[in-house]
Amino acid sequence: MTHLFIMLPVVAAMLATTASAQQKSTEAPHYVGSASCAACHATESAAWEGSDHALAWTEPSPDTVLGDFDDAETTLDGARVRLSTEGGAYMVSITRPDGTEARYPVHSVAGVRPLQQYLLETEPGRLQSFDLAWDTRGQRWYDLYPDQDLNPGDGLHWTGPYKNWNGRCAECHATGFRKNYDPRTRRYASSQAEMGVGCEACHGPGSRHVDWAERNRETPVAPPEHYGFTMDFATAGTEALIQQCAGCHSRREPLGDGNPLPGTAFSDAYRLVLLRPGLYHADGQILDEVYVYGSFLQSKMYARGVGCMNCHEPHSATLRAPDNTLCTQCHSPAGNPDFPTLPKRLYDDPAHHFHETGSPGAQCKSCHMIERTYMGVDGRRDHSFRIPRPDLDRVTGAPDACTDCHADRSPDWAAAEIAKRHPRSAARPHYGVTLARGRADPQAARTALLDLAGDTGQPGVVRATALWLVEQRADRPAADRAATMLDDPDPLVRAAAIGVQKAAGQQDRVQRVLPRLNDPAKMVRIQAAKALLGVPIAHMPERMAASMRRAMSEWQRSLVARADFPKPTW
Repeated sequence: MTHLFIMLPVVAAMLATTASAQQKSTEAPHYVGSASCAACHATESAAWEGSDHALAWTEPSPDTVLGDFDDAETTLDGARVRLSTEGGAYMVSITRPDGTEARYPVHSVAGVRPLQQYLLETEPGRLQSFDLAWDTRGQRWYDLYPDQDLNPGDGLHWTGPYKNWNGRCAECHATGFRKNYDPRTRRYASSQAEMGVGCEACHGPGSRHVDWAERNRETPVAPPEHYGFTMDFATAGTEALIQQCAGCHSRREPLGDGNPLPGTAFSDAYRLVLLRPGLYHADGQILDEVYVYGSFLQSKMYARGVGCMNCHEPHSATLRAPDNTLCTQCHSPAGNPDFPTLPKRLYDDPAHHFHETGSPGAQCKSCHMIERTYMGVDGRRDHSFRIPRPDLDRVTGAPDACTDCHADRSPDWAAAEIAKRHPRSAARPHYGVTLARGRADPQAARTALLDLAGDTGQPGVVRATALWLVEQRADRPAADRAATMLDDPDPLVRAAAIGVQKAAGQQDRVQRVLPRLNDPAKMVRIQAAKALLGVPIAHMPERMAASMRRAMSEWQRSLVARADFPKPTW
């Protein structure tokens, strides 16, 4: 009996803890801030502090503002700009050619390297990215768009909709961001759980995790599912991890307002922009500012299961190793047991790269990751990891890594030099040839495009792009062939195949597209709703009608979420 009475308070405490845990587990998780993570996760927190993610968006202070605000003067779009401090605030004063003046305190700071931008609140709640940026390496103010002379009222002027922070930038510079745009008042009431890309931007709201950790200090408590997070990094596969990064590192169209919960599938939150003219070269190389995901999807590394974190340390957002050492963790005579199909060869050697050891040409990235500069000073590399193909220049018109460096030489010269060392290299087929011909004349290239779209050995983004080109000049036979791709494993291909069905007869279109209203990917469901919008259907079974209403509602909500946007530039 004595033991029973001793145990009763303990049992009661455990029951109370369990009841409390059950109650909290039914509550929606909420954000608690990165500071809540540091005590238990000191190593990860220390790596994150000072990273590009942590400093993606900050309050202005002497610690965060890198630009010269010591009464510096310059010009922008014909206006005189003075940058100063006043009562502890950082001020931007603009005197226009007509003599009118506007003065703004710096609301907040975007980024840290290689450039820093400053956000100005032009009306309550509306933040605009000022086009005068600070070059952190060159230590100078510079115009982001020196070739443009824009007036207020122009959509591309820094006060215009294309430079609006709330709608075009903040989502990827904040944690738990909500745009909260009211189309009736045309005002923003945006909010975020945390400025900058914090711990919860990737892991998800941390309230359940913190609650479990606090209770677990005194009494052992079983952790909640995924330790309380919406994104489970411990068990997520490589594809899910890549998609978590892709939410921001991609050129895409959002389907909702602000940040989706971490762990949400990419195709449930966004529509990826395909390899379209103006954004990508005909062979898929980067052209405009398209970020990383669209090019990485084209790579053999992605096809073999390589993920972002094989090369990038997620907390510090830095590379895992310097220079060629990063590549030789796999591309070496020792190989890497995680990727057993990779040939075990000596790559970091003049016999492979044909350049003097230690020279720029001997760097793997110089040949396999061409660099393009955006925003004036920001060099970013193509993540398709392609083999240079100067021999395709006459067909694709795309650049190549060889003449990127040897600017005084021609693609024909480069092709001949490669042929000396790799005589069979030019015989390798490349999807860029078909895409280039499809851009030039989609009708003449239709059969080749459909062949490419049906080749499951090719990257999904390439196959979807081929279908998009077919859609431009589709006919019924093309719609018939594309119908076989409506069940493709890749949602990009399924969505693009729906687009080709506009050339099918109405009955065929309805029969083929209706099942896609229940597609597992929201992006595809919305595409199906669009395709069926103008089709007269006299009667639809209630089950199908319900699916149609759901997909239509998802489409409508995605449009409302973009009510502040002008027409996309792609």
